[in-house]
Amino acid sequence: MRGCYLVFKIQVMKKLLPAGLFAFLLFATGTICSQIINPGKVLERKVTQKVNRAIDRKAGEVVDSALTPSPSKPAPPPKAEQPAPATVQPAPTAQPSLQAYSRFDFVPGEKVLFFDDFSQDAVGDFPALWTANAPGEINTLSIAPGKWFNLNNSEGNYFLQKRITFPKNFIIEFDIVPKKTGGRIAAGLLLYGESKATEMDNNPHPGNCGLMISIEKGNWNTWAYKTGESGNMTGSSTVDPVEQEKVNHVIIWVQNRRVRIYHKQAKVMDIPTNLYDGTTFNRVCFRLSRGASCGSYISNFRITDAAPDTRSKLITEGKLVSYGIYFDVNKDVVKPESYGTLKSIADVLIENPEVRIQIIGHTDSDGSDAANLDLSRRRAAAVKNEFSQTFGIDAARMQTDGKGESQPVAGNDSPSNKALNRRVEFIKL
Repeated sequence: MRGCYLVFKIQVMKKLLPAGLFAFLLFATGTICSQIINPGKVLERKVTQKVNRAIDRKAGEVVDSALTPSPSKPAPPPKAEQPAPATVQPAPTAQPSLQAYSRFDFVPGEKVLFFDDFSQDAVGDFPALWTANAPGEINTLSIAPGKWFNLNNSEGNYFLQKRITFPKNFIIEFDIVPKKTGGRIAAGLLLYGESKATEMDNNPHPGNCGLMISIEKGNWNTWAYKTGESGNMTGSSTVDPVEQEKVNHVIIWVQNRRVRIYHKQAKVMDIPTNLYDGTTFNRVCFRLSRGASCGSYISNFRITDAAPDTRSKLITEGKLVSYGIYFDVNKDVVKPESYGTLKSIADVLIENPEVRIQIIGHTDSDGSDAANLDLSRRRAAAVKNEFSQTFGIDAARMQTDGKGESQPVAGNDSPSNKALNRRVEFIKL
């Protein structure tokens, strides 16, 4: 009878309990039963009954516990759906439009008065066309191509040996990399006029008259002097100063008594009367001031005349030669500094809609003939594209060609002559 009762209880438990719990109880019951099914002669019947009653009681408690629902914990509120994080794509880096550089209103002329990129000098030597009362040498830099004149001291004067007869209207431009250590002044550019030739005039105010342009890490300062005049004529600006350990392209336009300086995307200084009347220049010097200068690296130093009569050259004479359209070495992308020159030519074309032109690129002799021919053609095409895209000139009015190095206007035997050969010509058709 006991066995039937156990079988019946097991069947009931199997229906009411989850499979895992039923298996556990079955195992537990089997284990306990195994201790009493065959107790042997040592166990008395009373013991067997007592044990069976305990089994019944324990099994009932387990069943009751399984069948009685336990108080359930409240279900946690559903998590609010979080939007997927937005993927931010960097804005594409585009070549800025020349319109952004409209403050570059200077126009280099047809004459290159001097150019030095130090390509003819050996690394470690002092540059052949300069002299100084302080240490200096030619270096290469990891941040820029070419060779660089290291003004390697905290004070000193570095003179261009050649005497140059500056016109009333001229442009000086150069690349400068100020050093990190040292004083606040990267370098001073000193232009002066002397009546008696002196190789190195180290006086604070050399010659009869002059202009000092102090190129500083936080400022631009200018002062002019002239024998017989009391005091200096000064100018100052804090707009876009040069940055240390970076290549800074500085452009200085002197027009009679007016001095303008350009750097980055700005005209950083424009002083209408920064020079004394009658001032003339024929010497150039970079100056480092004791206790205030950090020293710098200089390259691509160029002097040209300025503001040619574009209208007369193109319309009347039928040919304009330009040294004011800029490209990086072996590149065909028109640089922002070209804006003034391009605008002056575009203005003539807009005012004379019947005029058609041919744009011809020329290079120096560095590199192979084939590479230079291809480069000159690509540069001419780039100039045409700027006229069309930036100034709205009808592309059908312009033809392009390139002559490479085949039509030099000077020997390719010095940096200055090579600079003369790198040009863009505009021919009226």
